Amino acid sequence: MNDYDKITAFLGQWGRFQQIVFFLLCASSVPNGFAAFSVVFLTDIPNHHCLVPEVNLTQDWRNAIIPIEVMNLRDGPHILICSRYRLDVVRNLSAQGLFPDRDVNLTDLEHESCVNGWSYSRDIYQSTIVSEFDLVCSDQWKQPFTSTVYFLGVLIGSFISGQLSDRFGRKPVVFATMAVQNFFLFVLIFSPSWTVFSILLFTSGLGQISNYVAAFVLGTEILTGNVRVMFSSLGVCLGYAVGYMTLPLLAYFLRDWKSLLLAISLSGLLYLPLLWFIPESPLWLLSQGRVKETETIVRKAAKMNKVEAPQVIFDDYSVHAHPRQHHNVFDLLRTKNIRNMTVILFTLNTGYFVLSLNTSRLHANPYLSCFISAAVEVPAYISNWLALRYLPRRLSAICVLLLGGVSLYFIQLVPESKLYLSVGLEMLGKFGISTGMALMYLYTAELYPTVLRSTATGTCSTVSRLGSCIAPSLIHLSENFKYLPYITVGTLAVISAFAAFFLPETFGQPLPPTIQQMQR
Repeated sequence: MNDYDKITAFLGQWGRFQQIVFFLLCASSVPNGFAAFSVVFLTDIPNHHCLVPEVNLTQDWRNAIIPIEVMNLRDGPHILICSRYRLDVVRNLSAQGLFPDRDVNLTDLEHESCVNGWSYSRDIYQSTIVSEFDLVCSDQWKQPFTSTVYFLGVLIGSFISGQLSDRFGRKPVVFATMAVQNFFLFVLIFSPSWTVFSILLFTSGLGQISNYVAAFVLGTEILTGNVRVMFSSLGVCLGYAVGYMTLPLLAYFLRDWKSLLLAISLSGLLYLPLLWFIPESPLWLLSQGRVKETETIVRKAAKMNKVEAPQVIFDDYSVHAHPRQHHNVFDLLRTKNIRNMTVILFTLNTGYFVLSLNTSRLHANPYLSCFISAAVEVPAYISNWLALRYLPRRLSAICVLLLGGVSLYFIQLVPESKLYLSVGLEMLGKFGISTGMALMYLYTAELYPTVLRSTATGTCSTVSRLGSCIAPSLIHLSENFKYLPYITVGTLAVISAFAAFFLPETFGQPLPPTIQQMQR
């Protein structure tokens, strides 16, 4: 209800109750940062070539059996990774005492496929699923498809969990989705094949962003005033960024994919008991007509904050409650205002994940590259918090999205010799889009009513995940034109900035409990 914040104002904004909820929910987003981009390291392709078995070959022939080809002058020579010279022929030439290049013209030798498998470099990784399941050459398509499978799971999970959260409550969904994500991440370690791995990874994805969204909505509805803004624009986002930045550090010290999955899954499973200290959303309980349970939570909060609660807190709420009325995703599209806002928010959410997964490698070291990309999100979230506290939502969204889009357009104008300038512009684009994405999560929560808030946030997150699913294909557009991915994402950002003109302003407004009050 519109008066909820006023009725519970006696609790204060930053007592012991709010502090526990704030820090526990922020900490719950750290495992999401681990899991979200773990596929970067799990599916990375180590340097590799055809395996040469231990047979009687001279060192000269062992060094020469892998063909070397020059594609163009700029890239220079490189070894072929899907073929080698025929082993029986090379063994006979070696036995005759002939030398490669001096006595034998290597270009005349016949090739054969990697019939003995592949040899993988361990300079960067001890193992990834690529080396584990040989996802190279004829099976190379499985490598990017693995990420797509994962994000399809994330897409479906965020769609379903939003509606479950509005139907059965925020807290049960936070518990369930966190358990699903981390349990199946743990079970992945025992995958006997790529097919089983993909199925389990898909199942893990069902809980990945779902518990982030549910925890985000839960905190938004429990906390009030400036603390709500700090939680939704800074706290929960920084928790995610801390997990994201910690991921490359974990991957650096645990260079085996199974060890990395074990560390990620255990960190999430160990967190589950702490969720017992987080209550259900009072706003959601009120929307279901469960006034007595709401009063119990508020009185417990008053006791923790050492303040006295009035004898009757929600004396007239039962008149307005509709406990039997359930809402679903179709209610988002039932009226013109809701329809327009939903479509606009879909566009804005999609742009962020396309750019995040299209972030190019900034350095030959993948650990450093991932850390830089993650670290950029920290100032983005701090800027988002400041903007949400002092500036109108619509103006903030337009400015940061234009900043991100224009920065990405400028990359194509930078000479190739100015690599650091290109990286700087790309990170400025990431900064703008990350800020916009964090802003839109709070914007969504403020726009939609309590009865649809989690469904709306989950649905917007679902459509945004379509961007993550097509990101591997988008990256391949650079093979035709190097800057095409940047132009595509920049265009999405500019379109989103234009669309934001049509969003209603929510700055300083109370959260609407019903669709009718949202429309007003």
